[in-house]
Amino acid sequence: MADSDHSTTLSFVTRRRLLIGTTLTTLAWPFQARAQTAEPQTGHDNPDPALLAWQSWKTVALRTEALCHKQQHLETKLVREIGFPRTTLRMPGSSEALEFFSPEDIEAVCGSAPEMADLCTKAKAELAEHQARWDAIDEQIGYSATKQAEVEAGEREQELVDALTATPATSLAGVAGKLDMIFHEGSIWEDDTEFPQPQIRSALRDLIRIAETMEPNVLMPGSDRETSHARRAASEA
Repeated sequence: MADSDHSTTLSFVTRRRLLIGTTLTTLAWPFQARAQTAEPQTGHDNPDPALLAWQSWKTVALRTEALCHKQQHLETKLVREIGFPRTTLRMPGSSEALEFFSPEDIEAVCGSAPEMADLCTKAKAELAEHQARWDAIDEQIGYSATKQAEVEAGEREQELVDALTATPATSLAGVAGKLDMIFHEGSIWEDDTEFPQPQIRSALRDLIRIAETMEPNVLMPGSDRETSHARRAASEA
């Protein structure tokens, strides 16, 4: 019987929700008149450490996203060609067929009843055969390897999220980098039509407009979001 494990997803959702709240509180300090942890920079001799941290995060975030799309494509291919490994078992005296996805589930239902021994053995053999076909195609197309690479990239991305959050920004570009990261991380699990996605987009848009006037030669994180957002809105119309 199916037993989906959502523990990893839930921990990421919780982490990202907390991130939105905690990181927003770090964004105001560069505009404070007497910031003590760093001095705002207007030149380019000393790059903003937050902007450098954003660039590191962005590289890994794009890789994680690409791997996510790839593993989803490969999983869809596996499901269409093989189907998730499973078997069915019809209990004696019942017209209902139960569906199983693991040997443990089969054993939990069959127990030690002698009259169930043959049925359980057959069900386990069918499940093992289905699993073997799945594993063969998996190895051929690289699904599990891609999924593991995505997990590792996601873990690295979270480390860089923490690093960027903890790095004081010394320029408008650095602040934009933090907002860009929050917008990206928050929109992964949350519906971006709900708070705080529109508010973050609005703040980021304003910050980019002001910063491009004050720092016209500096790469402004998030400046590509309006184009992509407009393209997606047009495609959904």
